[in-house]
Amino acid sequence: MLRVTLALTLLLLSAAPASAQNPWLQRRVLNIAHQGGEAEFPSNTMYAFQHSVKAGADMLELDVGVTKDNKVVVMHDTTLDRTTNGHGTIASHTLSQIRKLDGAYWFAGGKAPYDHRAKRHPFRGKGLKVPTLQEVIKAFPKTPINVEIKGRTKAEKPAEYIRNAEVLAKLLKNSPRRDIIVVSFQQPAVDRFHQLAPAIPVAPGIDGAARWVLNDQSPGDGVVAFQLPITYTVGSQVFNVTTPENVARAHAQGYAWHTWLSDDGESRQTWTNLIDWCVDGVMTAKPVAFERLLKAHPAPASCG
Repeated sequence: MLRVTLALTLLLLSAAPASAQNPWLQRRVLNIAHQGGEAEFPSNTMYAFQHSVKAGADMLELDVGVTKDNKVVVMHDTTLDRTTNGHGTIASHTLSQIRKLDGAYWFAGGKAPYDHRAKRHPFRGKGLKVPTLQEVIKAFPKTPINVEIKGRTKAEKPAEYIRNAEVLAKLLKNSPRRDIIVVSFQQPAVDRFHQLAPAIPVAPGIDGAARWVLNDQSPGDGVVAFQLPITYTVGSQVFNVTTPENVARAHAQGYAWHTWLSDDGESRQTWTNLIDWCVDGVMTAKPVAFERLLKAHPAPASCG
């Protein structure tokens, strides 16, 4: 019911700026399945998305790359080697070539979900493919989706990120859906996407987020939510980014706050802290386990 309500609200309020009513500011903390829940299911596969939603996930988080023939595929890495039985970059393969691969070839589960040395790979040969973004959007018409633009080029030359942003914008710019958020570490990619598809909400890249966190400057046009870790390390210095104070400041300015946990690790205590800090969503690799915790420990009334 929450997913349906959120989707309808987003459609109705698609033109609202961050300073106006923001439909991403929800009372319940969103259970956002990171890569579809890569610690519990094979990363970024339709199987993962289906089972995480069935378990209670409110939103899907996924990553996209662009093939040699300009098709947008869903995969976390820019190369095929870690998760599939293919080799090389997404950009050097056509969609037809990628569709022939086993999308869950190396999934082992357990503490190291993609262990190439594991004796057992339970989803190998089960028909799980690398999906396209269009397939996921069509399969989940009422489930909000977070799309991260990936790329290989370095920060000072974000050429591939920008190219991928342009291809993604061409795909999404005429979409009626407003329950999609687009993000990238590279701010130039976010800016280029927003320029080409201004109706689709975005989250800021590192530069936009840093402007806001450090100097209270605008994170960029079209931003509806911050999507940041708990801590961020620069050299030997560790910065606390997701804090009750920053979350409250974001809310006061009309922005939602989604926390991802890849760098900080996941535990019941970490999840509980985030819920108590009033974050609007948690991007978790364990949506099944997080849903159990969320039902037992909902957001405090003071977060409303």
